This record gives sequence, structure tokens and C-alpha cells, in this order.
Amino acid sequence: MSRTLIAVTDSPFPSLAPAIAALKRVDPELRMAKSASADDILAVARDADAVLVTYAKLPGELLKELTRCKVIGRFGLGVDNIDIPAAARLGITVTYVPDYCLREVSDHAMALLLALARKIPFSNRLVQSGRWEVPPVVPLRRLEGQELGLVGFGNIPRALTPKAKAFGLKVITHDPYVSVDVVKAHGVENMSFEDLLGRSDFVSVHAPLLPATRGLMNAAAFARMKKGAFLVNTARGPLVDETALVAALDSGHLGGAALDVVTVEPLAKDSPLLGRDNVILTPHTAFYSVEALEELQTKCASDVARVLSGEAPVYPVKMG
Repeated sequence: MSRTLIAVTDSPFPSLAPAIAALKRVDPELRMAKSASADDILAVARDADAVLVTYAKLPGELLKELTRCKVIGRFGLGVDNIDIPAAARLGITVTYVPDYCLREVSDHAMALLLALARKIPFSNRLVQSGRWEVPPVVPLRRLEGQELGLVGFGNIPRALTPKAKAFGLKVITHDPYVSVDVVKAHGVENMSFEDLLGRSDFVSVHAPLLPATRGLMNAAAFARMKKGAFLVNTARGPLVDETALVAALDSGHLGGAALDVVTVEPLAKDSPLLGRDNVILTPHTAFYSVEALEELQTKCASDVARVLSGEAPVYPVKMG
């Protein structure tokens, strides 16, 4: 009896051992693509029973070439790199892991907020350069009583909420898709996007990347924000119009920004976001911990094994 062929389009992981362990019951044979190009993916995936993908693009044209694929498992929270309607038309189940790294990303967002508010990186650079001075760092405002606006109220911002409240921040949100009961249960006020922007001292972005949300944080949004407010983005880079962000920083309207994600990664070496005392940049590390990556691989691969075994997946992507 032939083994179950599983193609891996790309992998940022040091080892796929957790995924292999979770797939054991389907007797897997893993084939790794040489690169994330369409040709190299098809070389290993054309006749595969399943595909595991992280960052590689899987457009409809590529999916049409898959002759046996029953399921695509995404190592991640989102599926914007996969043509979901095409997969649905082809009868391919797509799974993802919407509840991994909740602790890590919410911790990272809170850490970025604190670093902005207390000007930690700037203060560190001063001291490292031999300057033990307070005047360049002031003013600093007390966190207690300030407002944190969460754009989106999914699992990660819900995990962030009690962490922010522990510092005395008042938490508000804009999410038209979350029920009133859920928002109330977390002690958060839901409101219009415009009202959130106008009230927030800190805006933390947690929306999914969709055609309607691309460039959500644009010049008009920044203009509505309080003068001196801060932006935090740990979601998706293209949610923020970086040209508009730079303009808002240059004008002094925004007090600063902290970004774990940017529109094009890695960030260009000549990016105007670099070299600013009021901008903090981390290289898309919010998701990471040893425990989170093991959880991600295990949950993703377990769902792929379930589909291949004729069972319903735990985390299917809704096809419509």
C-alpha cells in the first residue's frame, strides 16, 4: 500500500518533527519543495494527497494543477496566501490554526505599547551612546486612564484586553462582526471606527487582511487620530498605508508607531521608517515562542490527518 504523499511548499521551522508526529497515523511521506516558486511547488505537490504551506502563494492557477489534493493545511492564523474560492470549487478543504500564538502576539503588542509609551528604545540608545539625560526623553504620560483602541476584537485582542487593563488602560474596540455579548463579557465598548480613532491614545491593529481592510490605516484614519497618539501593528503589514504613516510621523501628528509587520518583508534598507526615535520595528517575531511553533505544527498537521482519514477538521476555513 502506498504511503500518503504530503507536499511541503515552504517551512520556516528548524524541524518538522511535531508535524510528522501528528501525521503518523496516515503513514506520511513528506516532500519539500526546493523553493516557493510555482514550478518547484508543483514538482512535489502535483500528485500529493495534501499540501502544507506557510508563506508560499497558492493561487487558483496552481491549485488547478493538483490532481489528488484533498486538503491544504496552513501553518498560520490567516489564509490570504491561498485562493480560497478556487479551493472550494476544486473540493479541496483548507485548514488553518486560528487559536495559536494568542499569548505571544498579545504579549508582543503590549510590549510594543509599553516601549512606545515609556520611550524605552530611545532611552536605551541615549545611555548606550554615553548620555545619561532625562530632558530628551520627556514628556512621558501615565498609562492609567489612557485609552487603547483595538481595531478588531478576535482572539488576540481579547487576550490583550486584560493585560492592557492591568496597566490601567481603558479598552475600546471597533469590530462590526463581534456580538454585543462577547464585547460586554470582556468589559469593552464597541464603537464606530471613526469614534475609536478620535478617542484612542493608542491604536492597536488586529484586523484580518481583506480587500476591504487593505490600507485601512490611511491618511484619513491618521488625521482622525488624536495628535500625539501611537499606532501598534502586529497583524498584517498591508493594513497600514506606510506612505501615509510616514507623513503623519513627519508632520508630528502621530506620536510614534511600533510595527512587527510591514507591507513588504523584509523591510527595505532605505525605508523611511528606519532611523526614527519614535518608531519601533521588530522582524515579524510577535508570533514566536518555542511552545507556539510546536502548537502550530501539531494542530495544523492533526487537522490534515483528520481530513485524510475522512473526519471533519477542527479548524476548517469557511468557504464563503
